[in-house]
Amino acid sequence: MDSGKPSGIRHKTSVEAAKTAYTTVSHIGQKRTFDTFKGDQKNTAKAPLADITHKTEFRRPSLPTKTFEPLQASEIVDATDRPGGPSEYSQRRTLALTPTPQTNPILDLSHPSYGLPRQLVTNLALLGVKSIYPWQSDCLLKSGALSGNRNLVYTAPTGGGKSLVADILMVKKVLENPGEKAILVLPYVALVQEKLRWLRKVVEGIQKPELKDESRLERPSFWRKKGDENTIRVVGSFGGSREKILWDDIDIAVCTIEKANSLVNIAIDEHSISKLRVVVMDELHMIDDESRGYILELMGTKLLSLEQDVQNADVLARWLNDARFYISRYRPVPVEEHLVFDNNIYPASTSSIRTIQTSKHKEFNNPLLNAVVSLANETARAGYGALIFCSSRSGTESAAVLISQVLPRPKEIPPSIMELRVDLLSGLRNTSTGLDRVLEKTIPVGVAFHHAGLTAEERDLIAAAYDAGTIKVIVATCSLAAGINLPARRVILYGARMGAEFVGPAMLRQMRGRAGRKGKDEVGETYLCCQKSDLEAVAELMEADLPNVESCLLPDKRGIQRALLEVIATKLATSDESVDAYMKKTLLYYSIDRQELAEMTRTTLENLAETGLVKSHLGTYAASLLGQAIVASSLTPEDGLFVHRELSRALQSFVMDGDMHALYTFTPVHTNVQNINWQIFRREMEGLGEANLRVLTLVGLKPSIINKMAQGGTMKESNPAEIEIARRYKRFYCALQLRDICNEMPIYAVSRKYDMPRGVVQNLAQTCHGFAAGMIKFCQKMDWGGLAAVLDHYSDRLRAGAKSDLLSLAEITGIKSRTARVFWENGFKTVASVAAANSKEILPVLLLAQPRKPKLGSQSEQKYIEKLQNRAELISNSANRIWEREMQAELDREEEE
Repeated sequence: MDSGKPSGIRHKTSVEAAKTAYTTVSHIGQKRTFDTFKGDQKNTAKAPLADITHKTEFRRPSLPTKTFEPLQASEIVDATDRPGGPSEYSQRRTLALTPTPQTNPILDLSHPSYGLPRQLVTNLALLGVKSIYPWQSDCLLKSGALSGNRNLVYTAPTGGGKSLVADILMVKKVLENPGEKAILVLPYVALVQEKLRWLRKVVEGIQKPELKDESRLERPSFWRKKGDENTIRVVGSFGGSREKILWDDIDIAVCTIEKANSLVNIAIDEHSISKLRVVVMDELHMIDDESRGYILELMGTKLLSLEQDVQNADVLARWLNDARFYISRYRPVPVEEHLVFDNNIYPASTSSIRTIQTSKHKEFNNPLLNAVVSLANETARAGYGALIFCSSRSGTESAAVLISQVLPRPKEIPPSIMELRVDLLSGLRNTSTGLDRVLEKTIPVGVAFHHAGLTAEERDLIAAAYDAGTIKVIVATCSLAAGINLPARRVILYGARMGAEFVGPAMLRQMRGRAGRKGKDEVGETYLCCQKSDLEAVAELMEADLPNVESCLLPDKRGIQRALLEVIATKLATSDESVDAYMKKTLLYYSIDRQELAEMTRTTLENLAETGLVKSHLGTYAASLLGQAIVASSLTPEDGLFVHRELSRALQSFVMDGDMHALYTFTPVHTNVQNINWQIFRREMEGLGEANLRVLTLVGLKPSIINKMAQGGTMKESNPAEIEIARRYKRFYCALQLRDICNEMPIYAVSRKYDMPRGVVQNLAQTCHGFAAGMIKFCQKMDWGGLAAVLDHYSDRLRAGAKSDLLSLAEITGIKSRTARVFWENGFKTVASVAAANSKEILPVLLLAQPRKPKLGSQSEQKYIEKLQNRAELISNSANRIWEREMQAELDREEEE
């Protein structure tokens, strides 16, 4: 869309055109029963669908294929003569070194030893898992985990099949014990979403045995209405997710670390924790992460732990009640490692050196850049996928541009591949942010970048295209190495830094672990490219061992305060004896001197009492109301005290005639904003109305300081008081962005307005969803009902990204804020009006909401219309489900009265 058009009127002419070009049957505002509605659908002639593809009102711009100017990559040649005969890896490709069920029947999951239902084995086979590896069989059968007798800690290389072991254990436990629950804990939202899709395919069609206790089925349940009582229900929970998990309505929950901890706390409060029989913690090495690791440790005494690669697995096993631990070094796909510097490639396993020719283009004068581009070019032209890790977002984009300039031009690419790439461009253009100008020119030749500056929709489309082979080269930031699952034939590390610092051994292993995946490649390759000046440090990094996992409850990591507050608030420990017993179950107990641990525990309890979070009396402990509120809202004690000060000030004078006070309250305590653009801040401050200016003053901000900073001043953050002041300015700056999102400004427009990456803006909005829910719980626990009600309203607006009048429409699947406004302006102002319409009546409205979609030609245009028809069906079905639920709730209320 032309960015010069004002927001809010970009679809006006299309609306008017639609009114004259289509004949629709209006049911708007009529509340019909569903018997009448279904009868009308069956007996009444449907409104004819106009010939949409040939209407001049919907003519869209054609799609030219744009690329950057072509360059030529440097050639890579052998600097030494290769010995005769097959190489090590060609031999591995020839020999079947992995046993199969034909040679070892126990590797077949249908073997009676596993006791798995036939449907589960069939589903796994359809997903490509036709047999397992010997180490997986040993881990399942010899550890005692499959029978539920022992906890388990195990480690294997990336791609070695760790997840499958956990999947089988969870599903088997849920099937054998209907009513019992499993939780899978993953560190990143992207991994949760991916795993959610996988597990739902794994359990599809599997029926659970009926519960012996029928009382549960007699209680009203959202799931009962869907008719899935006897299926395995896999539910995801992460920051920004729309689903509210009810403990009784799940079998397997796939959660982020924070959501899993919250779910466990709820189960303890509701006295239903006994139903939780399996806890799987992936990426257990993150237990020593200073910001989130202690949360894993709080859950670590549960039934099951798995890990990617842990240095001291024996310590973790002793911590988990003498769990069995299993270490596998097996990789189903061999990986060859290389070190690249000064235009030479040195394999780690052989003496065969390859040389990268000097480039004739000035763009490739830097040997490091020349090596990265040449290696990516060699991989893509051979038909394989390459994954390149860079140290910065800007670096990923510039590298993607240069790599795209050396790959085959669109006219040299098979038409079938080009068609898929054109579809990808169309999909990206159709997102809420539109098509990125750089991606528009790199995707036609099979190159894309992937970093946190992109929105989730963009990253998902790019990742799916790479996985399908449509994209051959992805350039990503190092920080996303653990958050993406994109296996590649060749992984290229563009330097070994993340920002100015070298990556650690764990991060390096994460990136290198993406090379070669079973079913994708017969061999994997990693190339660590570095400057000659970094050679010594890089060589040490390649040989470095993983650091030992440490407890995050150590004094310098401050996790012990939250740990003790949580166990006291949930009444797991309420006396000196029970606190000591709890501390003996932590990883910390195996890490430090016992006397030191006792002193640390005593000091922490005193600090909690001094800050008013815990009440102590004669060796017994209870959480105060404030302490309970902090635990309920999933805050750390330090952040909880800050929030309490902020909300206490708000209670004295809360500004109700503006949006900013509520939105400021929803802004996370720790934002992603590192540097404020003070000129933009001053401009926005000058545009605030009288009510919102009062908010500025009430939260402790000074216009004079903002003016000073806009003129080049510096904000100090050298002590706790200064840090707290700076935090308020950052939160208000983020709250300004939330205000625009709630007022239906598209994310791409907010991104441009505040000079921030669109992915960062979207992540801010998603993070605020979870934080807002925490703030509402905080107020409810503190018995601040009025403030909680106000915040709840703004939470709905924030989730919908819309003004109050669109909140009901935004509940419908497939209708987001901008699309909801188009529906509203076309007369569909309620869920009932959408439910009463059929998909043919919805389709023209969807067309009006797609102004960016180019005219692709008759065949592609028809595919596009079919996609919109499917979306119209989805919207219609979703609206009907919501309307049915509302009608049922109304009937239930009438019966109660």
